[in-house]
Amino acid sequence: KPCLNMCNRTMLKSFLYFLLLLVFFNSCSGNSKNNPIENDKDKDLLNVKTKAKDALAYCESKQMNTDFCILIDMSIHSGKQRFFDWDFKNDSISDKFPVSHGCCNNIWSYAFSKENPKFSNVEGSHCTSLGKYKIGERGYSSWGINIKYLMHGLEEGNKNALKRQIVFHAWDLVPDNAIYPDGTPEGWGCPAISNENMRLIDKKLKSIDKPVLMWIFD
Repeated sequence: KPCLNMCNRTMLKSFLYFLLLLVFFNSCSGNSKNNPIENDKDKDLLNVKTKAKDALAYCESKQMNTDFCILIDMSIHSGKQRFFDWDFKNDSISDKFPVSHGCCNNIWSYAFSKENPKFSNVEGSHCTSLGKYKIGERGYSSWGINIKYLMHGLEEGNKNALKRQIVFHAWDLVPDNAIYPDGTPEGWGCPAISNENMRLIDKKLKSIDKPVLMWIFD
């Protein structure tokens, strides 16, 4: 009987140890599968990487800058980082920031469409236009740190950018970092970033000779 009791205790300990291991692995697996934030990050990065490959091919074919480009994924919540400074040489993200989109029929400077923005190329729509842009001439802006870049629409869906006065500029209301679940304030269709982040991008844009691609997609 003593031997039998000892065996039973050993089996019980082994069973309990097995149960603990099972609970631990299930917990780890559940954290990976059921964490929407991590899953969203993986999905967002995959989308950006896919666009970056197409962007590089486009830049090579159009004699545009092949050191870096700017990718803006409007499918991402506006309170998150969705403006990507993509490094072609290292095939990676150099920087990422929040960026505004157009308010359309909503009240300007709020974030009513932080999860579901609308897009338009129509004058007076106050919406962002999707598509590829060539970042053009640097000039004075009355917004932010007083710097703007003209945006030349390269596709049918954004060809009215200059006519609509859609430019790339800084805006005091745009945050430096993610503010999710809040949204970034919405303007009249321009992709605007914070003053501090514009200083970083402006330095890069001034240092290159060939035009830089900005691709806004959903």
